Amino acid sequence: MKVDIIVAGQAHFKYADEIAELMSESSKAKGTNLAKRTPEYIREKMEYHKAIIAVLPDGTLAGFSYIETWSHTKFVANSGLIVAPKFRKSGLARQIKRKIFNLSIEMYPYAKIFSITTDNAVMKINSELGFRPVTFSELTQEKEFWDGCKGCRNFDVLERNNYRICLCTALLYDPAEHAQKLYTKQNLRQIIKTYLK
Repeated sequence: MKVDIIVAGQAHFKYADEIAELMSESSKAKGTNLAKRTPEYIREKMEYHKAIIAVLPDGTLAGFSYIETWSHTKFVANSGLIVAPKFRKSGLARQIKRKIFNLSIEMYPYAKIFSITTDNAVMKINSELGFRPVTFSELTQEKEFWDGCKGCRNFDVLERNNYRICLCTALLYDPAEHAQKLYTKQNLRQIIKTYLK
């Protein structure tokens, strides 16, 4: 299957209604009913190049994801990962996730990137990218972010636990941790080279 997975822009505004509907249907099917995203909201993400879209050569929408920033860009959420039903289980979600992750690092190199999900496939993809499970206290504490959970049928669990525990798993990628690991590996390589001379 040939599919273009690219940073969305104004040329993709025509897909906003379809994406919003696809997100709503997927949320209902999973029984989560998470925050609804309007076509206007989706177009805004596209306008500022904070979204990835997957489109077939014939113009068929295959998938989408977007970036949301929190706490003055200290945190970045990779959100709204959606794949059209007929393209699921094809590896497309993994490709979109990698692209939105790379876009997040490119746009906000010092931000902590996070994801909250109940989806095992998303957890696996995040783990492959270097995310680790964390408590909710390690994420943004902005009320507006947590208000996005109000439509979920499990919101009472989150509320009863003072926004510290829910049925979702929080995953975090901290660039500082990975930079330190890379720096350590580079040091080790240099030490070995020096020793072997």
